[in-house]
Order: sequence, then structure tokens, then C-alpha cells
Amino acid sequence: MKEQRSFVDNSKGCLFLVPTPIGNLEDMTFRAVNTLKDVDLVAAEDTRNTKNLLNHFEIPTELISFHEHNTAQRIPELIEKMNAGLKIAQVSDAGAPSISDPGKELVKAAIKADIAVVPLPGATASVTALIASGIAPQPFYFFGFLPRKGKERTEALSDLAQRQEATIVYESPYRVKKTIQDLITNFGAERQITLARELTKIHEAFLRGSLAQVAQYYEENDPKGEYVLIIAGKPEEAVAVESDDDLVSTVDKLIKQGQKPNKAIKEVANQNGLKKQDVYNLYHGIGEND
Repeated sequence: MKEQRSFVDNSKGCLFLVPTPIGNLEDMTFRAVNTLKDVDLVAAEDTRNTKNLLNHFEIPTELISFHEHNTAQRIPELIEKMNAGLKIAQVSDAGAPSISDPGKELVKAAIKADIAVVPLPGATASVTALIASGIAPQPFYFFGFLPRKGKERTEALSDLAQRQEATIVYESPYRVKKTIQDLITNFGAERQITLARELTKIHEAFLRGSLAQVAQYYEENDPKGEYVLIIAGKPEEAVAVESDDDLVSTVDKLIKQGQKPNKAIKEVANQNGLKKQDVYNLYHGIGEND
């Protein structure tokens, strides 16, 4: 094992992961523009879209296609070029490459070939939606696009419904109404959700409320634009706290079963949502009035 350093002289080339705007061209960073100008080649998910971006910023760098349908062919070519010393930037149509877009396979191949992989910060739809959602942003779980149908979709929804952290899901306008109904079935109608659409664009909008309210909204309004769904985590269930006598009895029972007193006290405290010190004091009679 060795540490791979990004900015050292090396006979090999380098793979730059360059985020591109998710709608607003002003979100392109100075560093991203300069990197795309400096590299020898840009590997793009769709060369037509990326060509428009490069033209806008007057970037003359040559393009090569790299998408889900030519991954197996392109990776050996790109690795060979970087082994020969070329610097390559990888971009998707919008946002960060590798996140719900092609790219992770090239990253793995570059790492295996001991080629430096340099990620640039920049636009990404998931965190942009999360911080404006009004739903507790930490911790969160990024899922991306749900499976479209069948057992995989059912299992994914069932698993997500049990998560206590906020969940981030991507969805198209053509499937968002069905997804809301599936979420109601699995999460319950009262689970809170925020739908963000057309992020960073002129028609950017947020719809916040319960799943039931969102479903009702879409009975009268048609979904438009690409969506990021921020789904609140599963609420913690209230813990039924035992009486003081029961708490002491449970600690005694665990000790008789072979547990050490401190461990038994900690376990009873956790089971009842109490502080360990409070159960300790109760068990040992500390603080009781004479």
C-alpha cells in the first residue's frame, strides 16, 4: 500500500474529474475552466453537449466520447494515453462525473494503473437540493435513481423506508408521480419530503410537505423538469420506559445472568433511552431522600 499524491512530477499523465454546471453556466469554476484548457483531452459523456460548453468558455481542447455504451472499449485507450503522459479530464453532461453517470470504471482503472486521480469540487444536484430542503441534512444517504420496476425496486423502497437519515433520490418528470405513490405505500403518507426541480435554472422550484400533500399537488399539476427528492428519515419510535422498580429488577436479572454491574446498567439505560448515570444512581440508591 502507498499513498497516491495528486500533485507531484510523474512520467505518467493524470485523470482530472471535472464537474460541469447542472443548469447555470455561471456555476462553472475558474479552476474547472483552466483545467479543461490545460489537459490534452476531454473524455465526455456526450460530446455534443460538452462541445457547447467548451465553445462557451473558449476552450479548444480535443474531445473524445466516453459513455456507458463504449466503456469497455475506451478505458484501455484512455489508460494507454495517460501511461504515455497525457492529461485527461473526464466530464459528464451535468454535475460530477461518476455520480449516477459513467466514470467510476475509469477511476478504478486509473488507480490500478498507478495514475493520479484528481477530483475538482463543483456543481452537484444532490447536496444543492439537500441544503435547501428544510429537512435535517445530516446524516444523509445518497441513493440516486431507483430501480424502475420489479423485485429490485420493491426491495430498495423497503430498505429506504427504514433509514433514519435523510435519503436523496433522483427522478425524471415522467416517473415522479408513480414514485410518490410507491413512497406512500412504503414510507407512509405523513413522511416529509422535498422535491427540488430545475436546480440553478430560471424555473428552479421546491415543493415541501408530506407525501400525501405532494400526491394531491400532482393531481392538479404536471411534473416538469428533472427532480431531486429529499425524503426525511424514519422518525425514532418512542421508548416505553420501565418503572424505577422494574429498572432495578432488570439490572439485577442481567447481573444474575453473568453480566458485570456496569455493563448491565448501561444495557438497561440504552433499552429505555435513559442516561447511564441516572440508572446507576437509581440502582445504587444515590440521591434518594432518607
